[in-house]
Amino acid sequence: MNFISTRGGEETVLSSQAIIKGIANDGGLYVPNEFPNIYDNLKKKMGLSYIELAYEVIKEFFGDIGEENLKEVISRAYNGKFSVREEKNFLELYHGPTSAFKDAALLFLPQVMKEVKKLNNIKEEIIILTATSGDTGKAALQGFSNVDGFKVVVYYPENGVSAIQEKQMVTQEGNNVEVIGIRGNFDNAQSGVKKIFGDIEFKKELKNRGFLLSSANSINIGRLVPQIVYYFYGYFDLVNKQKIKEGNEINIVVPTGNFGNILAAYYSKRMGLPIGKLICSSNENNVLTDFLNTGIYDKRRDLILTESPSMDILISSNLERLIFEANNRDAEKTKKLMEELNENGVYSISNESRKFLKDFYGNYADTKEVYKAIKEVYEKENYLMDTHTAVGYVVLNKYNNETGDNRQVLIVSTASPYKFPRSICRALGLDVSNKNDFEVLKLLNEYTNIEIPNNLKGLDVKKVIHNKVCNKEKMKESLLEFLKENKN
Repeated sequence: MNFISTRGGEETVLSSQAIIKGIANDGGLYVPNEFPNIYDNLKKKMGLSYIELAYEVIKEFFGDIGEENLKEVISRAYNGKFSVREEKNFLELYHGPTSAFKDAALLFLPQVMKEVKKLNNIKEEIIILTATSGDTGKAALQGFSNVDGFKVVVYYPENGVSAIQEKQMVTQEGNNVEVIGIRGNFDNAQSGVKKIFGDIEFKKELKNRGFLLSSANSINIGRLVPQIVYYFYGYFDLVNKQKIKEGNEINIVVPTGNFGNILAAYYSKRMGLPIGKLICSSNENNVLTDFLNTGIYDKRRDLILTESPSMDILISSNLERLIFEANNRDAEKTKKLMEELNENGVYSISNESRKFLKDFYGNYADTKEVYKAIKEVYEKENYLMDTHTAVGYVVLNKYNNETGDNRQVLIVSTASPYKFPRSICRALGLDVSNKNDFEVLKLLNEYTNIEIPNNLKGLDVKKVIHNKVCNKEKMKESLLEFLKENKN
């Protein structure tokens, strides 16, 4: 499998090159040159474990790494560290070391990068540069902590993540990690990282000093591909539990901000998985809802800080990969649209491209609807959703009411409710006034009797290691300062 850039300014590259580079030289994102149809083969192997299935899916994309190497990478990444569970049609993706779905990809990425570095005889130290809206940061820090040959710098919006998410990041140990709050929002952090990647002279300067830049955001194909596995695993689980028959179409509901997870679901559909509708669920930052309904992507609006902070995003990076497909893989058209977004804050796709979006349904949920859903589902079904999952649940109900579509469904559950305890307690009607977030965590545990994930226990007494904050315009300077302070 080779990879090409969505903007066409680069020749095809092998997966190992795409993973290391993270983003193409022309600023585009790497996409596979084809989508292998693997469903017919995999449906004969429905009893596979998550690790075995991950190998079957990932090998289609990252073949140049070698079969045995890839098996070893996947085993090191997942064995005893991560699991996926389906309960009441919720596909729980948060049973990993940081209690968020990003773990699946960010356990894999450090291991595969380490392998790729060795295979390509790369001597430079690799700097993983990441912007986070809450969950990617901790998962990247955890995955790359103390991994030889790598440094990790994570930027997050200083006032744009939950207290639990922030504490997870700023207490991260490791001799090669740095966490920096920025005075701005997630879009500022993400744009700043992309700007650094696009600065060719700066990258040359870093290379001369023995550093290469790469990314742990889902702009990196090495992070996106492992997420395809969720959907094959979830589908086969529904078959094994006799909720559906093999071959039945299901709908997939994904709460999304950066469009990576729902794009992985779309890729699995292209690979033959019987998926009907891809239900794209947004919070009040409903730029994706508007786009799917109008064909116009318009980020010229205020970012709203919501109770589902990981989705507080106005520039959905991975949408570029879908636009590339909607434009019939016309890189020139895609590049032009991305330039329009950068210069004018808005672009519009053609009517022909809009027809391509028929597999998607877009809608959003506000905080009131999210709270109501959390309370109702807990009281009726004794099932506790986090705020992001609740966004998906609300949007699913809107879709069903509008269409009457009664196909079975998988609702992607992206984070443990304990990552957002204050919001969950408010939704359940519990009084959280005069309590800090860790007292609220205990209150939620006492009320629901649902176990607190081990990685969140004792977080309140962990020592804060990272307390740097910078202006959004000074991200490059803060990176240089870290490298200066952390010479090997």
